[in-house]
Amino acid sequence: MEVLKGVAILELECNGIFIYPTLLWDQEMAVLIDTGFPGQKEDLLVAMDKVGVSSDKLQAVILTHQDIDHIGSLPELLQHYGENIKVYAHELDKPYIEGELPLLKDGHIGNPPKGKVDELLSDGQELPYCGGICVIHTPGHISLYLKQSKTLVAGDSLYSENGTLQGIHLPTTLDIKLAQQAIRKYINLDIASVICYHGGVSNENINEQINTIILANE
Repeated sequence: MEVLKGVAILELECNGIFIYPTLLWDQEMAVLIDTGFPGQKEDLLVAMDKVGVSSDKLQAVILTHQDIDHIGSLPELLQHYGENIKVYAHELDKPYIEGELPLLKDGHIGNPPKGKVDELLSDGQELPYCGGICVIHTPGHISLYLKQSKTLVAGDSLYSENGTLQGIHLPTTLDIKLAQQAIRKYINLDIASVICYHGGVSNENINEQINTIILANE
């Protein structure tokens, strides 16, 4: 579903769990943020087609962190596209994504997906794609601020229900205190919309909602 010009959420479902990777595009290229569970490559390509973006335009994948529902289909995408896409992730996530370490929350999986990371991301870095993508390092993962549309792609740092932000997504958070501190990084951003991997998009009074969440955690 296209939520803003050049920004769409791709609704995927696995065993009753709904997740929302983000797709960005312009005339030159497309960028996919997170890749869903293992086995969802075709679902991703179909979802891209539904919003009118050819899979041939995909040139970059950004991974917010190493949970299996975020990196699961990366190996399939790499096999499909070969060397035509570049993979970005934070340096702390790289060994998990590449299979050097067991996944933090899914270490029991016998054969976890193994991908590659081409370029490491750091806090405050800006990628030049699709109007500018700013990297915000939050504990356990990164969030991304899309300058052109004033959209925050929050990964698992926040979740949403029926268009309203509900705070930290406890089932996917390892350190609650650090996660609460991380949300403060959003205070000074001019945010029109938030895309949560769990819950989808919220786009009303975002800064007020974030301030309310911060106050509730103090």
